[in-house]
Amino acid sequence: MATTTLQKKKPISPMHSTIGLKLMMAVSGLFFVLYVLLHMYGNLKILSGRAAFDEYAHHLRILGEPMLPYGGALWIFRILLLLALVAHVYSAFTLWKGAGEARSHKYAVRSAAAATVSSRWMRWGGVALLAFVVFHLFQFTWLQINVGGEFSSPAARVVAAFGVWWLTLIYVVALIALAMHLRHGVWSACQTLGYTSTARARRTANAAGIVLAVVVAGGFLIPPLGILFGAIK
Repeated sequence: MATTTLQKKKPISPMHSTIGLKLMMAVSGLFFVLYVLLHMYGNLKILSGRAAFDEYAHHLRILGEPMLPYGGALWIFRILLLLALVAHVYSAFTLWKGAGEARSHKYAVRSAAAATVSSRWMRWGGVALLAFVVFHLFQFTWLQINVGGEFSSPAARVVAAFGVWWLTLIYVVALIALAMHLRHGVWSACQTLGYTSTARARRTANAAGIVLAVVVAGGFLIPPLGILFGAIK
């Protein structure tokens, strides 16, 4: 009498399922949206003058004192950002790998060909943004890249750096990439979280992505362009 052995499939961990990875990407991405909005607001302090910008930079380091040590709140936020970055990059590359394997099947070819420009950009644009973030940290956090000279004042460092045209150009290109990433990222996050079930919801999600992309990129571009063209000194 023949016997059949049934093999039980190993359950997929939520951390490795497509839905779990997309949720991880959406939540970590929304955390980054909050961060870039706060960072943009801080950068715009330079419009009020160098003293206002230096005061803002100092306030970030004394936030939470005396309960927290000097710079404590800033380091807590940096750790949260690092965790969100690891989660975002891990989920992105895992999904990227899965999409690459799926494209080897005929049924996925048409779907891949129909991807939007912004969707295709999300992958390599995300890699470019990650490289830019490292460059930005070396310049303004770790103070290892001194374009325009070395200054103890954060405002003086910013003004000197963006007085150099090629550095401003790097930031302009990076912000265009960020705008594209945000536009498609907001749409994808809304879709993952179930906010695009109707035509009206889809239009709202798309509009929200466009508005956020324009506001963030525009807000970040004001200081470097204003400095480059002499409106901010």
